[in-house]
Amino acid sequence: MRITQLRGDDGTVVCARCTVASSPLARMRGLLGRSSLAPDEGMLFTRTGSIHMFFMRFAIDVVFCDGDLQVLKVVPDLPPWRTAAARGAKVTIELPVGGAAGLEPGDRLVLDDEESLAD
Repeated sequence: MRITQLRGDDGTVVCARCTVASSPLARMRGLLGRSSLAPDEGMLFTRTGSIHMFFMRFAIDVVFCDGDLQVLKVVPDLPPWRTAAARGAKVTIELPVGGAAGLEPGDRLVLDDEESLAD
C-alpha cells in the first residue's frame, strides 16, 4: 500500500492522505475495523467497480472512476450495511462524509504518484 495525494485536475486537494489499496489483502480489509476516517484521509481501491458496507461502523462518500480516474458516479453519505456500484468503474475511492463534495461525473482526478495504480 502506498499513501499519496489525490487532487482534482484543477489542483484542488480531494484527499491529502489517500491510501492506495492494490494488493488483494489490502483490498479485502479496506476500512473494516476502523471507527472513522480523518477529514483529510481516504482509500483508493484498484480493479473494483463496487463496494459493500457490511460490518462497517460509519458512513462514507464513495467516488467511482474509470481507469483514467475520470469520475463516473458519486455516492454521498453511504451508510453501513449498504452496497454501491457503477457500471464501467475500475477504481473506487472511499472518503469521509463530505469528502466528495463538489465532485461530479466527468471530473478528472490525479494522483501525485500515478504509478500507484499500476500495482
